[in-house]
Amino acid sequence: MSGLFVENQGPNWKKILYHAKSAFAVLLSVAVLVGMGWFGYKTVRDAYLDYKSEDDYLSVQGEPVVFTVPQGASVNQIGALLVEEEIIKSEKAWKSAVAKLGAEPTFQAGRYNLNQQMPAAAAAAILSDPNEVIRVMVTIPEGLRMTDQWPLITKAIPEIKQADLEALGKDPKALGLPAWAGNKAEGFLYPETYQVDDTPTAQELLTAQVAQFTKVTTELNFEDRATSLGLTPMQALTIASIAEKEAIGTDMAMVTQVFYNRIAKNMPLQSDATVVYANNIKGRLTTTDEERAVDSPYNTYKYPGIPPGPIGNPGQEALTAALNPTQHDYLYFVVVDPSTGETEFNTTFEGHERSRAKFLAWCQANQGKC
Repeated sequence: MSGLFVENQGPNWKKILYHAKSAFAVLLSVAVLVGMGWFGYKTVRDAYLDYKSEDDYLSVQGEPVVFTVPQGASVNQIGALLVEEEIIKSEKAWKSAVAKLGAEPTFQAGRYNLNQQMPAAAAAAILSDPNEVIRVMVTIPEGLRMTDQWPLITKAIPEIKQADLEALGKDPKALGLPAWAGNKAEGFLYPETYQVDDTPTAQELLTAQVAQFTKVTTELNFEDRATSLGLTPMQALTIASIAEKEAIGTDMAMVTQVFYNRIAKNMPLQSDATVVYANNIKGRLTTTDEERAVDSPYNTYKYPGIPPGPIGNPGQEALTAALNPTQHDYLYFVVVDPSTGETEFNTTFEGHERSRAKFLAWCQANQGKC
């Protein structure tokens, strides 16, 4: 061929292969270095995790459980129980977690939602928070006598036994009653919705009721207001308890004035609610001649004046009505329609009998409700 032309001899495979080997060597070196780095990191990390998890769990690993902090348990006793129930890994981790909470953390007795195999710090945070205590609600309606409160309480809180409630009802000196209560609980177990931890004692719950009674009556200036009406606090409380059973709403203040008007005229109160209490009648509004003749100081048909104590536990509306009666001259009242609470007031016995006839007609039309 002419010297002016060079023959095309194709790729220089020798050169390409050389560069490929060099690149592979570099990549291999990088891979080795990365692998060694990862291996080293993993080894160090695993060693660190093993060290950290020797005494404690690093995360929540188990199923939910309910843990009980016993009444009066010490911090160390709580830690031992947590380990025993496999909630935390060691008492050492528990003590460390508690120390980090600050000075003198408080662990309230009760039940808490935790997990098995959880970090001690997480358990300590929950157990030191009183808002985390599992709580139950119990509602006590207005007007119930204390013995009718017992079944409601034991149903809502099975841990409280009726025998314990009955014992405190008979001997309530440990409940913090006012001095003028005469060591009697009836009337002082304030009706309210109470939120309590799910393992309270009977004394704790009844003490809370008495405390709420004291709070409400203090706000009402109950003792001084009763005195201004010429009543003892116990008499005013007793009137409130009767009004609670005899009327609703604004009629309570009307009814309390009826009682005060009758007392001023030396007339017996003649409240069927007191006869119901004296005879321990359940589920009935009306009373018989025989029941109204029972020999009981609570029978206001037989004995004039105010009974010796409350016939139930009144709420704030009735307590207020006893202190703030609506001024009028009525001497009689009848709830003519128990379904609505409609009440008629009269100054004469004849008018009272006409109202009573309406009540009896309602009872006739509503068999079994009177």
